[in-house]
Amino acid sequence: MLVIVVSNAPPRLRGRLAAWLLEVRAGVYVGNYSARTRSRIWDQVVAAIGEGDAVMIWRAPTDQGYDFATVGQNRRMPVDFDGLKLVAFAPKTP
Repeated sequence: MLVIVVSNAPPRLRGRLAAWLLEVRAGVYVGNYSARTRSRIWDQVVAAIGEGDAVMIWRAPTDQGYDFATVGQNRRMPVDFDGLKLVAFAPKTP
């Protein structure tokens, strides 16, 4: 299982994601691909995200059962806590 959520993404990237994945809600894409294809899709997201931000979640053999990656400006930052991947919030900038 693969889930990609984009915010403030360029229309070209959204169209490219829609060609590979099912857009179940605005900016939320779901599919089921191999690790190699997942990596190629993510490379395209990273290259085209521009001023937006994105997160990709996939099934993985970890204690949590999944892993995730982020790109772009967002207050939520992934942190490793004793082998668990958690999310920390960056302070708001005035």
